Amino acid sequence: MSSQPRFLFFFILHFFLLITCIHCYTIKKPNSQLQYPCLHPRHRSYPFCNTSLSLKTRAQSLISLLTLDEKIQQLSDNVSAIPRLGIPPYEWWSESLHGIATDGPGISFNGTIKSATIFPQVILTTAAFNRSLWAAVASAIAVEAMAMQNVGQAGLTFFAPNINIFRDPRWGRGQETPGEDPMVVSAYAVEYVRAFQWNYDWEAAKKDKYKFGLQRRALGDDNDDGDEDRLMLSACCKHFTAYDLEKWGQFTRYNFNAVVTDQDMEDTYQAPFRSCIQKGKASCLMCSYNSVNGIPACANRDLLQKARSEWNFRGYITSDCDAVATIYENHKYTKTPEDAVAAALKAGTDINCGTYMLRHMKSAIEQGKVLEEEIDRALLYLFSVQFRLGLFDGESSRNQFRQLGPHDVCTSEHRKLALEAARQGIVLLKNEQKVLPLDKHGILSLAVIGPLANSTKLGGDYTGFPCNPRSILEELQEYVNNIYHATGCQDAPCNSSTHFSEALSVAKQAEYVIVVAGLDLSQETEETDRYSLLLPGYQTSLVTSVSLLLPGYQTALVTSVAAVSRRPLILVLIGGGPIDVSFAAGDPHFGSIIWIGYPGETGAKAISEIIFGHYNPGGRLPMTWYPESFTNVPMTDMNMRADPSRNYPGRTYRFYTGDRIYGFGHGLSYTSFIYKLVSAPRKLSLQESIKARRWRNMLYQRGNGFNYVYVDEVPYCSSLRFQVQISVTNNGDMDGSEVVLLFSKASKKFKGSPERQLIGFERVHVLSYETAETSFLVDPCEHLSFADEHGKRILPMGDHILISENIEHIFSIEI
Repeated sequence: MSSQPRFLFFFILHFFLLITCIHCYTIKKPNSQLQYPCLHPRHRSYPFCNTSLSLKTRAQSLISLLTLDEKIQQLSDNVSAIPRLGIPPYEWWSESLHGIATDGPGISFNGTIKSATIFPQVILTTAAFNRSLWAAVASAIAVEAMAMQNVGQAGLTFFAPNINIFRDPRWGRGQETPGEDPMVVSAYAVEYVRAFQWNYDWEAAKKDKYKFGLQRRALGDDNDDGDEDRLMLSACCKHFTAYDLEKWGQFTRYNFNAVVTDQDMEDTYQAPFRSCIQKGKASCLMCSYNSVNGIPACANRDLLQKARSEWNFRGYITSDCDAVATIYENHKYTKTPEDAVAAALKAGTDINCGTYMLRHMKSAIEQGKVLEEEIDRALLYLFSVQFRLGLFDGESSRNQFRQLGPHDVCTSEHRKLALEAARQGIVLLKNEQKVLPLDKHGILSLAVIGPLANSTKLGGDYTGFPCNPRSILEELQEYVNNIYHATGCQDAPCNSSTHFSEALSVAKQAEYVIVVAGLDLSQETEETDRYSLLLPGYQTSLVTSVSLLLPGYQTALVTSVAAVSRRPLILVLIGGGPIDVSFAAGDPHFGSIIWIGYPGETGAKAISEIIFGHYNPGGRLPMTWYPESFTNVPMTDMNMRADPSRNYPGRTYRFYTGDRIYGFGHGLSYTSFIYKLVSAPRKLSLQESIKARRWRNMLYQRGNGFNYVYVDEVPYCSSLRFQVQISVTNNGDMDGSEVVLLFSKASKKFKGSPERQLIGFERVHVLSYETAETSFLVDPCEHLSFADEHGKRILPMGDHILISENIEHIFSIEI
């Protein structure tokens, strides 16, 4: 072959390979810089690429260029490309609940990044009661999400956080939530969304090596930059609203109608979503599968438009995945699929996670059930969020994030943060005779028993591929050389006692025994609720929604091992929901009980450090632990308030009147703390706050001399804010963190008033035999009020009681 043909051959070959590589690169990186339409000379002249215009104007310009078919293609989570405008395909659905998860087609672990940091499940992180910790975790997740997006393995829109109230202890997804208290859930929502969407100080956090946790990192004022503010990522508050049932008898999340009173809607179910939008500035809201008072949530115009008109929500509203289909298919709310997509769109659902709108919107338009301008309205919200994310503009709009890549995922800092989150969240429920901590130098042998002891699957649901997971057994082996191990049960369901004999044998041999028991995702997860609060191993026979229970093998395993152990047993409980462990709570054979939730990939190290005293536990339960008898309460009853006339005990610590295994806020330490009230007012007067109105016209009365005012009639309530200052003294020889919880209640009982309600929380670190102080800013109209039967917030007059540990302080509000 002559030199010229050889040169031509290799030139063509290399050119072909180059084009092929570029093509492959583009496919693998669907959201990469190669796909930004406004970087291409052919498209930059379009007004939607003009960055000097407002985002609304740019979005309207883009909409005007689309055909009807192209518009309809935008109404799904999996959006088709529009080649003539240079607009690439986009997948809206990615997940980031407590780390980048495999759930959702927007995420791939098949590229350069093979794993991501798995933080503790939300319910455990919440148990730390530490706002700065919550923000740091969300910030770290955002960094890893952005790093994955930069290499084409994730989108920019994530369906998290889950901020539904953990109303019923049987709910399989309660583990995903921040618990049962609306104030705590609201606070978590705000911290997560702000840190995730704007990632306000991740560089500072990295430099500080994540030595957070004692002082809340300031988020600044609630600056509102209108629709012009840029986003790093988009967070989505879900599931709107009153969603907390997967499957109970014949009821499923797809057909359940949540009947909710105006009273409960105002001060329980809606509170977290209101905060997530007003204070967190979330850019996405997800409507739920269930109906609310007879109307499917994604077709409930009053519900969805309230978020926009009253809460000033300016993001996009997505359905839960296939929730638009359930309007017709499951709820039978409409007569045809076309009616269903029309109802959802008109109500305010902007995008359908799923394909129902894609398949039925065109015929809905042809039948005159949908107008094109109604689609345009939905697209305006969708494109506005995409413009805020910089999806059209490329490098110039996202320069500060482009440096993030594989080296920012699974970093030592993030794994340390995951470890710290697990440490702070783990709750010591019982510690009789100071069984814990153990002395690693004084232990000759240790038995580690239980079906979950050697498991590395400690993340709970919505978990991705962890960086370097370790089991509890592996971590304990770092402390004790002579360890005996037996599973006792083959797995968490524990449907057989076949392996009991081995467990009893090793328990008899060892000086100390640790049993790791509890739940896994076979017991509680999405689409799976529990029928019992007992440890797994029971058998159920569902007859007209009532579970008939036989004794459970996990309980039998634990009690049998405790009976033969030389010393009081240490029980470690895994799981996101409450467990009735009353058999162990009062039994001296059980020295310690520790709840570790689903602690994530570093959770095994955290619990080992706590057991051997390298970390002093300080977590508090973010939900009530009920006895098994609570399962007699229908899971479908959405009422929060107790009703003695029908033997209904109410729900959550705010309204529940029955027995408890462990209460909301319960948690022990290896040291002891003494509280002292430093300052608080004795009396407040409303007269200055209602200057322009006659107070006699504002005062309302009910029976038994109960006087109150409507909060919305007190225009200057902010002037009544006051400080409560509390000192905490560590009266022991071990440093520790204490979660200070401040509750309030009105001295006179009024129908529907809470038994008590949380009005403030802070986590403070106190050195041995030292004292630290913390303070709470109390807004009477926000913190001391509750909803009446009409859903209007009322502020009781007269005496109120502030409660924190051993402190009870009475002060009065007068008018």
